[in-house]
Formats: sequence, C-alpha cells, structure tokens
Amino acid sequence: MEPSVWVVIPTYNEAGNVESIVRAVSAELRRVAGAGYRILVVDDNSPDGTGALADAVAQQLDEVEVLHRQEKTGLGHAYLEGFARALEGGADAVIEMDADFSHDPSYLGELLAASEHADLVLGSRYVPGGGLRDWGLIRRLISRGAGIYARTILRVSVHDLTGGFKCIRREVLEAIELESVRAEGYVFQIEVTYRALLAGFRVQEVPIVFRARTVGKSKMSPRIAIEAMWVVPRLRRSARAAITQAAVRRATARAA
Repeated sequence: MEPSVWVVIPTYNEAGNVESIVRAVSAELRRVAGAGYRILVVDDNSPDGTGALADAVAQQLDEVEVLHRQEKTGLGHAYLEGFARALEGGADAVIEMDADFSHDPSYLGELLAASEHADLVLGSRYVPGGGLRDWGLIRRLISRGAGIYARTILRVSVHDLTGGFKCIRREVLEAIELESVRAEGYVFQIEVTYRALLAGFRVQEVPIVFRARTVGKSKMSPRIAIEAMWVVPRLRRSARAAITQAAVRRATARAA
C-alpha cells in the first residue's frame, strides 16, 4: 500500500538537526496517521554531511527516504523535486516543513485534520493563537512586513503568506502548474498559496507558534527579503497566466 501522507523536509547543512527532526516527525505521524506516511529528506549536497546522516536514519526507519540533489539551487527547487517524488509515490497530501524544529512536529495532526475539509492548510503565525518565539525585532519586522506587503499587492486575505509549514492536497499540486514556479525563499511560499487561491481551492490557516532554531545557522538573508519586494508584483500576472494555461490543458484533455 502506498503511503497517503508525505512530509518533505529540505536540508542544507542541518547535521545537528536532521536525525532528531526525522525521528520526531516519524513518531508524531505514527501517532496521528498510523502507517500511511513517508518522510522525504531532500538534501542539497550539504558539505557538513547532512545527507549521509539522513541516509543512516533511512536505513533504520523504513518510512524514511532521502533525495540527494547534486547542488544547492534554492529552497524552491528542492521543494519542487520533493513534491514531484511524493506525487510519483502516490501521496494524497504533502506536508512541507523546515528541518530546524522551528516547525514543531506536534502540529502535524492539526494540519492533517484541517486538510480533511481544506485543500491547502497553512501553519500560521499571524492568526489568533499563533505567534513567534525567540526572534529579534528586525526579523519580526521583515517577516510581518513581507506578509502584509504580499497581502496588499495580491489582494488576498491570507494572514501568513510567507510561512513554510503547509499541508497541500494532491489536487492542488496537480493543478497549479508547479513546473513553471521559479521563485525562491519567501516568494516561493507566497506563490504556491497564491496559485492555489487563483485556482479556486480552499485555503485554511491553523495557528502555530514558530520558534527560532537553536542548532545551526538560519538560511534567511537580506537578498531573499529584497527578492520578495520586486518579484511579488509580477505574480499577479505570471501566476494567473499559469493557472489559466493549466485549466485549458485539463479541459482539453477531458474533451479528447
């Protein structure tokens, strides 16, 4: 039987976290989802040996798989390859999350429960019950400001567009023209959600408390924040075009 729930965890230099996060995710999914899950670590050829450590865990846990990428080409590309592998493996729902415990595995059950009646579930820091822990003022302002900016430009009501803790139904990933997504960092997360909204899917936010990592170095940078400022306005045109093209292709295929 193919696993119906896949968790995709991208890694780059996460040697101090990878084994712990994989085991924690596995334990929580075993509790809330039974046997029907798989964990996919997508490693970007980490020079600190993260990939080898993930392989060692996969040898011990049958539900774990490692996808080794040959070079670091960005978070978005890592997720796209992970999504493709999950869909190939029969996933009905795909969860994306960070490797550094900023996304607490204890929320996995809530995301999956919400996905029973929503197409895309966001772990949200900016709805009642959600929040941030151990972040400095500058990082808080950048994150919150990027979200408000994207909401305003794209004219959507989602509170946490930049968050990376999501549960996505298979139907969404098949409909939003993933191969044409080019954005990275904040904008990748924004674009996936925006395309889902444009395609008419139901998006729900579930409150989470996001905690700063305690091991390893953050991958966020000023470049990623700057990218959001000039790329987001382009999404209004490019994302709409992609969704329209995908809809036309599906209609043509049904008529053939």
